[in-house]
Amino acid sequence: MANTFQLEIVTPAKLVVKDAAEEMQIPGSSGYLGILPGHAPLITELGVGVITYQASGVTHTLSVAWGFAEVLPDKVTILAEAAERPQEIDVERAQKSKDRAEERLKSNDPKIDYTRAEDALQRAETRLNVAKEK
Repeated sequence: MANTFQLEIVTPAKLVVKDAAEEMQIPGSSGYLGILPGHAPLITELGVGVITYQASGVTHTLSVAWGFAEVLPDKVTILAEAAERPQEIDVERAQKSKDRAEERLKSNDPKIDYTRAEDALQRAETRLNVAKEK
């Protein structure tokens, strides 16, 4: 059995990662999944969270929001709505998004879509946490 698997992380805008990885963790819709070479095939929906993977002994971290992952024994393909490396994250914009989402959640306005505001808060917090990895 191989010690690595091919990893590709793609968004509608670009190929974010193409690497050989030794292991990874992805935010599935029902919780985090750990992936090693030879993993059983599966397809899962992604939530908002952090992808971590090891390549050549170095740990890499990305923020990801929604999408799908296809896991095969020798390849993992992530199709994400958004994925960013720490250095790509606009911290000021993420902080403003977090502040806006918190304000919406605190309001008593019946027109507010609370599920959307909670998603925005989770995504902003994830982006801020990943940005600290720079």
